[in-house]
Amino acid sequence: MNRMAIWRTCAWLVLCAAGTMSRADEPLAVPGQGPAVWKAGLARGVSTPRESVWLAGYGSKRAPEGKLHDLWVKVLALEDQAGHRGVLITSDFQGVPKSMSDRVFARLRAEHGLERHQVMFTFSHNHCGPRLGDDLVDYYPIEAEQVELVRRYTLEMETLVVELVGGAIRDLSPAELAMGQGTTTFAVNRRDNVEAEVPRLLADGARLRGVVDHAVPVLTVRREGELSAILFGYACHPTTLSFMQWCGDYPGFAQLALERDYPSAMAMFVNTCGGDQNPLPRRTVELCEKYGGMLAQAVRETLGQPLQPISGGLRSEFELLELPYQEVMTRQQLIEFSEDRNALRARWANRMIGLLDDGMRFSPAYPYPLHAWKLGDQLVIIGMGAETVVDYSLRFKREFGPGTWVFGYVDDMIAYIPSRRVWEEGGYEGGSNLYEYGRPALRWSGEIEDLIAESVQRLVAKVRETQ
Repeated sequence: MNRMAIWRTCAWLVLCAAGTMSRADEPLAVPGQGPAVWKAGLARGVSTPRESVWLAGYGSKRAPEGKLHDLWVKVLALEDQAGHRGVLITSDFQGVPKSMSDRVFARLRAEHGLERHQVMFTFSHNHCGPRLGDDLVDYYPIEAEQVELVRRYTLEMETLVVELVGGAIRDLSPAELAMGQGTTTFAVNRRDNVEAEVPRLLADGARLRGVVDHAVPVLTVRREGELSAILFGYACHPTTLSFMQWCGDYPGFAQLALERDYPSAMAMFVNTCGGDQNPLPRRTVELCEKYGGMLAQAVRETLGQPLQPISGGLRSEFELLELPYQEVMTRQQLIEFSEDRNALRARWANRMIGLLDDGMRFSPAYPYPLHAWKLGDQLVIIGMGAETVVDYSLRFKREFGPGTWVFGYVDDMIAYIPSRRVWEEGGYEGGSNLYEYGRPALRWSGEIEDLIAESVQRLVAKVRETQ
C-alpha cells in the first residue's frame, strides 16, 4: 500500500470515528457501469403564481394568502446510446387540463422535435397549488378578473414548461441510472375508513381496511460520480392541507428534505396511483411535514442500500384510448340539472347546454392517454392519465413483474379512473360524479378497466419487443 492510499484510509477512519459522515454524505451503493450508456439533463423552475390565481380544488373560491414554500416544475431528459430520448416533467400542479398539455406537446414537437410518446407531463395533484386553464372549470364561481388571471398564468406555465424541457435537453451529459424501492405507510384507503375514526384506530393499533400501495419506488441519476437527481413516487392524495397558502403538501416537504440532505441532487415526485388514498389524519402543517419526512426517510433508506444499475436502451410507446361513457347527457337531462341546488352541478349543466346551443355534439368517449417506457432491461414505466385508483398500480405490478412503476396523474386531469371493483361499489371515485370534471356524462362505462388493461398490455409488449 503506497503512502497516498495509507493517508486516505487513515483520513476516512478518523472521519468515521468522529461521526462526521452522515447518511446523506455517504456514497450511494451503485456499482460502476463502465462507459456511460445514458445521458441525462435536468432543469427546474419556480411555478408559484405572482398574481392572485385561486388555489385549485375543493370546489370553492380560495384566494391565496402567502406561501409556506415555492412550487416547482422539474424536468428530467434522458437519452440512450442510440439517441432515443424521453422527457419526464414533474410539477406541483393540482391538475393539468388537456387544453394546456396539448399546446405544450405541440410546442415541444415544433421546437424540440419531441413526439408525444417521448414526453410524460405529470402533476402531483397538490391541492395547495394554482388553477390552470379549464381544469375543474365548473368548480368555481365565475369572476371575469379570475378568468383572466388564470388565462395569463396558464400561458406563462406553458412557456415555462417548454423552456425547461429545452434547458434539460441542452444539459444532457453522460450519466448512470439506478433504481430501488422503499416503503412508507401514511396513505389510507379513504373509501374503506372513516376519516374521523382513523386516529383512534391507529392509536389502538387496529388494522385499517382497504387496499393500499405503500411502495416508494426510487430512481437515481448520477453524473460525473455525483448524485444529480432523485425521482421517487408514492400512491396518495396530496390533500393533507386545505388552507389558503401555496405549498407542495407532503410531496413538497419530502422534496425539500431530500434536497437539503443531498444538495447536489434535484428531487422529483410522481403520484403513483393515489386516487382513492388519503394521508390520514390530516389538516395541519405539522402532519404535512411529518408525512413529507416519512416519505423522505423511505427514500433515504433506499439510497442507503445497494441500488440496481439500469442498463442502456430506451423505448417508448403511447396510445390515446377512447374511454367510453355509460351514457351521454341529453338536453332534457341537462335542463333538469340546470337549477340544481348543488351550485357546481348547476354551473356544469348550464355550460353544457351552452355548448349544445353552439352546435357541439357530445362524444360518447374521451381520449385517454397511456404511456409505456422501458429503460434498459430493468425498468418499465406505465403512465396513466388522471386520477387512477390504487387497483391499477397493484394490478400492473402483478402482471408485469418486478421493475414495474405505474404513474398516475399524467398528461390530463380528466376525472377519477375507477377499477371495475370501484365502479361496481360506486361512491365518490366510482359513481356518477363526472360532472365535477366537466365531462358530458355522469359516469364511465363499467368496462373501462378491461379496455385500459388491454391497451397497457399492447404498449408494454411493444416496448419489450427485442430489436
